[in-house]
Amino acid sequence: MHNTILNSEVFLDHIAIESANPKKIAEFYSKNLMMKKNCVSNSEWHCFGPNRLLIFKKGINNKLSCAAFGCKSERKLNKIRKRVLSERIKITEYSSIYLKKSSFSICDPDNNKIVFGVPLTRWSKKNKYHAPLQHLTLQSIDVKKIIDFYHKKLGFAISDRVINKNGVITTCFFRSNKEHHSLACFKSKNVGIDHHSYEVGKWKLIRDWCDYISKRGLTLFWGPGRHGPGNNLFVFFEDCDGNKIELSAELELIKNRKFLDWPHDARTLNLWGKSYLRV
Repeated sequence: MHNTILNSEVFLDHIAIESANPKKIAEFYSKNLMMKKNCVSNSEWHCFGPNRLLIFKKGINNKLSCAAFGCKSERKLNKIRKRVLSERIKITEYSSIYLKKSSFSICDPDNNKIVFGVPLTRWSKKNKYHAPLQHLTLQSIDVKKIIDFYHKKLGFAISDRVINKNGVITTCFFRSNKEHHSLACFKSKNVGIDHHSYEVGKWKLIRDWCDYISKRGLTLFWGPGRHGPGNNLFVFFEDCDGNKIELSAELELIKNRKFLDWPHDARTLNLWGKSYLRV
């Protein structure tokens, strides 16, 4: 029962982010990440791409509205629901046009809304720029309580941890399937989103993506580089609200290994060069 989330092979299906100008940020993703945009209301816009879905709602810039994790069957979703109830975590029924009616939401210790559900079939024409939405990374003042919640209560598996000289965990990577992480958390002075990431698959596609966004006037603020945990290649850039976007390639796939502990230093986050340290 301990690894309920892992055994259910959960994946990040979509995220919803608040913005003072949902239309503007939807236009950014439509233009730069090749996603179709749809106006749901004056205060909500949706963006679609091959295996990527983002929702933008009127609100405070950079605030996570929710993160929705998908299960491949009702049976697996019911196992998660049973686990959540056994841990006495409050469940709220959740309604979404993208998930079956059995979906539900919970709140983590930092009040981030986390949704679990079975995604409805969504048609999206594929193109040569492969980049499914793959993981969400949070920031928290207290990473330990995040670990207690996601690992001990929900059953995400820990892939790797980053620990400083005082023995404090500054980063933790959680997996919910064979991919190195679908969720992570950095110790920070802030609470909320750190970044969201798209897994392009192969290194040459990061090159192609960088050429594409460069032609649209965007510049990288970090990378290219290689993370220690996950061993993936990466680049980072920002959207018009300052949300950080990662393009990742060749993320480690884990079969059955214990988590590794890494030192809190620049080289852990980038084996190739400069790092973006949160604390």
